[in-house]
Amino acid sequence: MDLQETQRLLSEHLHSLADLFHRIPGSAILLRYVKSSYQNDPVRSAVELFLFLFAVRYLLAPKYSTKPGVVKLSEDEIDDLVDEWTPEPLVGRPSPLEEMEVEKRTVIVGPVGPKSKLANGRTVVNLGSYNFYNFNANESLKEKAIQTLRNYGVGPCGPRGFYGTQDVHMKTEADVAAYLGTDACIVYSQAFSTISSVIPAFSKRGDIIVADKGVSYAIRKGIQISRSIVRWYEHNDLEDLERVLAKVTKEQARKPLTRRFIITEGLFESYGDMVDLPKIIELKLKYKFRLILDETWSFGVLGRTGRGVTEHQNVDAAEVDMIVGSLAGPLIAGGGFCAGSEEIIHHQRISAAAYTFSAALPALLSTTASDTINILQNSPDLVSQLRDLTKAMWAQLDPRSDWVRCTSAPENPIMILVIKPEVVAAKRLTADDQQYLLQDVVDECLANGVLISRLKTLHDNFEPKQDIPPALKVCVTMGLTKKEIEKSGTTIRHAITKVLSRRK
Repeated sequence: MDLQETQRLLSEHLHSLADLFHRIPGSAILLRYVKSSYQNDPVRSAVELFLFLFAVRYLLAPKYSTKPGVVKLSEDEIDDLVDEWTPEPLVGRPSPLEEMEVEKRTVIVGPVGPKSKLANGRTVVNLGSYNFYNFNANESLKEKAIQTLRNYGVGPCGPRGFYGTQDVHMKTEADVAAYLGTDACIVYSQAFSTISSVIPAFSKRGDIIVADKGVSYAIRKGIQISRSIVRWYEHNDLEDLERVLAKVTKEQARKPLTRRFIITEGLFESYGDMVDLPKIIELKLKYKFRLILDETWSFGVLGRTGRGVTEHQNVDAAEVDMIVGSLAGPLIAGGGFCAGSEEIIHHQRISAAAYTFSAALPALLSTTASDTINILQNSPDLVSQLRDLTKAMWAQLDPRSDWVRCTSAPENPIMILVIKPEVVAAKRLTADDQQYLLQDVVDECLANGVLISRLKTLHDNFEPKQDIPPALKVCVTMGLTKKEIEKSGTTIRHAITKVLSRRK
């Protein structure tokens, strides 16, 4: 075959292929695009051709392993490896201290009150519960709870945002807002998850949180979940707080504007001391931060009518951006709340995890919270009576003991008793040594008919690590007379002296 014949056949084949191509729907558009693309930008056409050929080659290429040196095992070898494999335990072995805590656990039979019956049949003075006003024994509250249970059932069985909201929830929110003097309030179904949901609902990645190093575990979890930038200041040290605020303000001067928060507690869970709220408000306004105040332990306790640290220190509640508190404890109900402006509350109804996904508060707890708030509001003498009993207990322990001191505020019915630093140094006590000694004190008190507890803390993997000193926790209750309180205080003091004096 000569050259001319070859060219003719090739030309015929090309014409046939072109004919077939033109019969394909949309071929004219594709051809026009290629021609214009080549004329305007031939380099782009070449790149597109290369990518097309690469895609075709990739799709047609055989599958292969990306791991070099893979050895295929037989079924017997696989079985042998499975038999030899030992899974790691889900949790580590408990420490001797943890085993002791489980072993020494006290079990109460029947209702919790100022005098409680234990599983061993003994009745003891209970200074280990938050039943400060002895509302547990209030017959009208019991009757109202029973009536609510009959009318509303055991629980709403659904989150507030779906079908769990009941009229009693709305009433409790209105009652708390009116009690505190804020525009609005939102009620959560669990106290612990309230603050740990409020923080990440507002503070996100890139925002700045300045927090007290001594805040509670729930606050630390909320801060951790938020993934915000965190700056810590020394516990209840407002000079250090101002230093941190000034440093943050200087660092952020030329950066994009972010949300900035100060987070602290009214009464600190692990130390019992009180925040200086007027000074915090002053610094918040000076450096243009928002304030989240956790009143879990001060709400229902501080102030003339129990409104919390805002009432106790004569601060307008509207000056605090978010007030978080508990409806459990002294109010003997359950759940928690956040009070603030209408905008702040509305935002939580659509973005706070615990509100959106947790089942709503049982109606009987909601009505109980409203009723106990009403009692405190109309009977301010209850708060003053509790304070008098707290002073009576304080007088038996802090000034009279050579071994321990109380770190709580004088108005706090939860007394945190730590071993004095000079005693720790003289006896060379480690943290674990102190825990064992304090447990011996708890056991000695129980043997003498008084139930108290050690301060229990949880450790997390969040930096900086907290170093909370081991302590005893003594809770005052109005279910006891002043003489009974003083006698119990004397029993606790003698137990402390007996246990610590025999340690050489």
